Amino acid sequence: MQPVQVGVVRDSMLANPLLIRADLGRSRSRAFILPGKEFVFGKPNITTDGGVPEVMSHWATLVPITRSSSKPRRAGQDFMALNREAVKSGLVTAHEHYQFRATHDLKLRPPPVAARLHCSPPDITFGVHTRPSTPIFDLLEHRYQQRWLEECRSAQKASQTKEKKKTKLGKIYETRTSLLRQSQPSVEPRPLWQLPRFQKVGPHLETFRNPEDRKKAFSSHLSDSVARCGLQGQGMYTNS
Repeated sequence: MQPVQVGVVRDSMLANPLLIRADLGRSRSRAFILPGKEFVFGKPNITTDGGVPEVMSHWATLVPITRSSSKPRRAGQDFMALNREAVKSGLVTAHEHYQFRATHDLKLRPPPVAARLHCSPPDITFGVHTRPSTPIFDLLEHRYQQRWLEECRSAQKASQTKEKKKTKLGKIYETRTSLLRQSQPSVEPRPLWQLPRFQKVGPHLETFRNPEDRKKAFSSHLSDSVARCGLQGQGMYTNS
């Protein structure tokens, strides 16, 4: 049963894969137009070797390229040398370099004859050398471990002998420079900052009769502040 198609079927609908309906049990079409049955895919094989008669008549062999048979190649321009000479001449821009290449011609050196020969010498062997087999007896007898231990012992003995040869320094006496370097002089704390107009103003009230009574009062206050609360020891007494 064919699905019901509403509308007119146009040829452009077969070129758009979004408009082609998928058939049941078949792969989805991608709207590519294939040639007919008479078309043959592939590339024709054009043989120029003469076929079987030419093979039966003589045997084809490869002739190595020698110095006489090798054709000299046309050497191209040496752009590195041209750019170097242009810079030495003071040319910087691309247009100046283009004009310098047009007026000067420096060719590349032709490669040596040995590099142009395509045939390899008969005594050459291609490939990589075979890795030597691992000595299994050395592995079973722990020869590598013993060798490593011997190397460690010899290195340790060499370091010990080197330390013994070092000269021991005598007693180092202190000098004035070393003592000054180690000394840490005490730094007096800086006084509290005051306004310049209040620095030379004395107190207006003097509650002590003389300076001795002032010192005694402050000393007793300092000794009594241990048992009081507060940062400055002016609070109430503690019971502990």
